[in-house]
Amino acid sequence: MNPDLLRGDASVIDQSHQRSRSFGIAVDDAPDCSSLATGQLQGMLEESRLLFQHAAPVMETLYGQIANTHSMVLLTSAQGVVLHSLGDNDFLEKASRVALVPGMDWSEQTKGTNAIGTALIEQAPVTVLGDQHYMRVNQGLTCSCAPIFDPHGQIVGALDVTGDHRSHHQHTLALVRMSAQMIENQMFAASFPDAMRLHFHARAEFLGTLVEGIAVFTSDGRFLSANRSAQFQLGLPFAALQAHTFSSLFGLPVSLLHEWFRTSTAPRQLGLYNGVSVWCRARLQAHTVWPVSAASQATAHEAPRRMQLSSLQYLDTGDPQLAAVIHKLRRVVDRDIPVMILGETGTGKDLLAQAIHHDSSRARQPFVAVNCASIPESLIEAELFGYEEGAFTGARRRGAMGKIVQAHGGTLFLDEIGDMPAHLQARLLRMLQERKVSPLGAAKEVVVDVNVISATHKNLKDMVARGAFREDLYYRLNGLVVRLPALRERTDLELVVKKLLKSLCDEAGQGMVDVAPEVMALLRRHHWPGNVRQLHNLLRTAVAMADDGAIAPAHLPDDFLDELRDGGRPVFNAVLADPAEEVLSDSPRLQDVTLDAMARMLQLHQGNVSAAARALGISRTTIYRKRHLLPPGLLG
Repeated sequence: MNPDLLRGDASVIDQSHQRSRSFGIAVDDAPDCSSLATGQLQGMLEESRLLFQHAAPVMETLYGQIANTHSMVLLTSAQGVVLHSLGDNDFLEKASRVALVPGMDWSEQTKGTNAIGTALIEQAPVTVLGDQHYMRVNQGLTCSCAPIFDPHGQIVGALDVTGDHRSHHQHTLALVRMSAQMIENQMFAASFPDAMRLHFHARAEFLGTLVEGIAVFTSDGRFLSANRSAQFQLGLPFAALQAHTFSSLFGLPVSLLHEWFRTSTAPRQLGLYNGVSVWCRARLQAHTVWPVSAASQATAHEAPRRMQLSSLQYLDTGDPQLAAVIHKLRRVVDRDIPVMILGETGTGKDLLAQAIHHDSSRARQPFVAVNCASIPESLIEAELFGYEEGAFTGARRRGAMGKIVQAHGGTLFLDEIGDMPAHLQARLLRMLQERKVSPLGAAKEVVVDVNVISATHKNLKDMVARGAFREDLYYRLNGLVVRLPALRERTDLELVVKKLLKSLCDEAGQGMVDVAPEVMALLRRHHWPGNVRQLHNLLRTAVAMADDGAIAPAHLPDDFLDELRDGGRPVFNAVLADPAEEVLSDSPRLQDVTLDAMARMLQLHQGNVSAAARALGISRTTIYRKRHLLPPGLLG
């Protein structure tokens, strides 16, 4: 079924309502709030470990994009059972009343028409709006859901955004679909670590992006798997592809591919069996490293972590506040003093923690990060401390090593420590005091040697005063407390942009991309609620689109421009509006930005006013109204 048809499509909803009736569900039934037992949920999470491992950071990024919209993000199993959720506090109470919590079953068989259950049956993305829900109790919700497929084409779960029906946004489903595709690509890369991997797309600029096709083969060219984008481009379903080889699909001997990419990362053109031409790059062996591979393997949430060779020296970009933080940290490296990093989400707390580790004598030992907010409360104890065989229902045979033991000899980074459940705070304190860990179900303790770095965006002192965080644990963790400034508070934006662009261009295997002056002006005006992470994601998209060597206003995403609102309109569009209506017309710099943007777009589109206006998101009349201020000869 075509996934583009499933956005509250009437026929899909009607068919789902018919199924709901056949399941014996009544419109006025009360919600079934019976949940899986804790042991059953832990077992299901353990079975879905690969899915959860790659979904959790993507969920955080997705939630960051919809925060404060009375919504929540949900991950479910292939059967529709909620495994994990992130949500706005003001929506969580409503969610619990309609059973939108971990352990609840949201299949069509139990809840009737809803985005989760319907997407899993249709095997395609679905939005279910308000009264399209079959059960009346759920009609106050609007839900957008996309199924998640494993590398063998089987559904392993679903990603969903659910919110109040009054706060629905038309772009939510697109965000969910992209996030689900990101999770699929992550699982795909992790499932074939030793295979030859081919990345391809009809347009070279889409290599390394979410929409690229990825196919994996054995070293002699036997087909192993392909992601959904690859199946679409090849025009063959997964079952049919299994009968093919690299040579039958691309009309070349696999030895030639090895010859091309043994020493080079430059993209090459290939012809598909159906005559379509595509651009490609290949990763031939597990130890081969090349930029697009790194880009495709990192989620948006993990993007700042790509600079894993960063050190404190690298992070010092001239901002006085950040320089003071780095100066303090240099004095305590290797002094066995625990560090606590405070700062808003996206300021780079994880990157700073890695820099501390890399500058220490423990640099050759493991750096193990645990995000206390992204791991379900029912699983975090087993994740941190490990467990023995049979410790709970669904536990792995021979048990599993916990994150603390994995960090032995190195650094344990406890991100979002303020979200650690209260009952585990005592266990963590005991570990810090005695340097011993007792896995779940184990009869003996394990000695550990770890340097602990913690981070949070919450006010822990206030939490201690309210009894929400242990005072003794707080003082055990805060040997040195440093605060990372928000991006809007820093004075080094231009240098940060240049460093991020260099990293992104190196990863994409392309020449250095500059930022047009009018774009830098817009970047300086922005409030950056998502901080460095938001800037990184914006630049990553812009780099992929900037094929003329410079990032122009047309390469900036719409949501960024929307955030630059003034008087209910994006600043950029307001700047380009009728002067009689401009609320910012008294700003000479913005007037310069306006005219320069118009001139660049007219040059790019060879004087075509309609094309330039479309690229800028304004009317043709607006450009004609300002033509006397533009350089002569630009208008066609």
